[in-house]
Amino acid sequence: MKSLKNITTYLLALLIAGSLPFLSFAQQGEENIQYYRPYDRTGADTFEMPMETNVEFDGLKIEWGAAFRQQWQTLNHSNDPFFVDGVNENELAEIGPGFNTANANLYLDVQLADGVKVNVTTYFSSRHHPEAWVKGGYLQVDDLKMLNSPFIDKLMKNLRLKIGQYELNYGDQHFRRSDNAQGIYNPFVGNYIMDPFTTEIGGEVQYLHDSGFLAVLSVMSGELRGRIDDESQRDPSFSGKIGYDNRGDLLRLRLTGSFYHTNRSAFNSLYFGDRAGSHYHGVMENSDFSGRVNPGLHNKVTSFMINPFAKIGALEFFGTYETTTGTGFDEAIQGERDWDQWAAEGIYRFLPNEQAYLGIRYNQLTGELPFSGTDVEVDRWNFAGGWFITDTVLLKAEYVIQDYKDFPANQIFAGADFEGLILEGVVAF
Repeated sequence: MKSLKNITTYLLALLIAGSLPFLSFAQQGEENIQYYRPYDRTGADTFEMPMETNVEFDGLKIEWGAAFRQQWQTLNHSNDPFFVDGVNENELAEIGPGFNTANANLYLDVQLADGVKVNVTTYFSSRHHPEAWVKGGYLQVDDLKMLNSPFIDKLMKNLRLKIGQYELNYGDQHFRRSDNAQGIYNPFVGNYIMDPFTTEIGGEVQYLHDSGFLAVLSVMSGELRGRIDDESQRDPSFSGKIGYDNRGDLLRLRLTGSFYHTNRSAFNSLYFGDRAGSHYHGVMENSDFSGRVNPGLHNKVTSFMINPFAKIGALEFFGTYETTTGTGFDEAIQGERDWDQWAAEGIYRFLPNEQAYLGIRYNQLTGELPFSGTDVEVDRWNFAGGWFITDTVLLKAEYVIQDYKDFPANQIFAGADFEGLILEGVVAF
């Protein structure tokens, strides 16, 4: 393992050294990569990347970006005991105030040709992986001028192609969540109770019209990793989105509806794909989810999500309604189960250039447990505030309250709750 880490470090150093002749550094307000979502605060209100760019292609360009995050938390948790032969099987770990593991992301963006770029994202430090590992990478095509075809140029005016292993574009919530160290897009510290986020291998077509109409269609592998084993266990996954996004000077309105479906999977990870781990460390352990709930739908999955977004002056609203149906690894034993989740958050931004904000979010999840068929409910309140010291530096605080209801007595979530304060600093550029 140590030699593997040394090889990884050596190859990264070699890659950086080899890129120096092509490397460019963006000044404030300047970009060198086309059709690009900035990693700092200026990219926070971006969903799909824009279809227009003011960056002229003048040769291969390489840009490096990064994100860093450090947290301090003081959380308390409790649940109902369950004794077997005098031993409490539901006993929770002792936790107290302290610093969480620091996180780091590294971004590589390369402009290969006019309208053609590649992105690779690497997690350098995450909760579950002390070693560096690649989240994913993809090729993005926004223009095909090199084909010298007026017809294709006209076709590509509103089209984008994306190919590789990358973050699944299901719903809008994943654009606002924290992705390991990248917390500058998220007004809060934590993500949703049931966290729809994963990477899969495949391709995506985006249609973004000047009028605000948008449509997305993806055909993916249905799996977190590449697989070449028995294909009778695997089917591709399909996801799509349709919506409207109108941005004015004082008012922005966006409404989208999305779906995701896979008929069969050896290990589908739509709700178990965040390998970086939850941002509430240690709560509800000896479970490994720390505040999140995995519905256990790893075989057949059909999900729908609706996301309204509105920004009127300094007030901002984002909502989510999601319903999902599926089965676990053994459909005959676990059967088909339903889960429903909704969330609503309000943000008020103030100070010059909306440099500070206050926010509140409510998130509720209801669903049916495998095997027992028990209906359960989980509720969470988040209260947050943040201050952008610069576009690249964010300080935020969050108070979280989460309750678990109706879980069986022999499960660690029986009568459980946790609450407390988290302070977080994020640097992203």
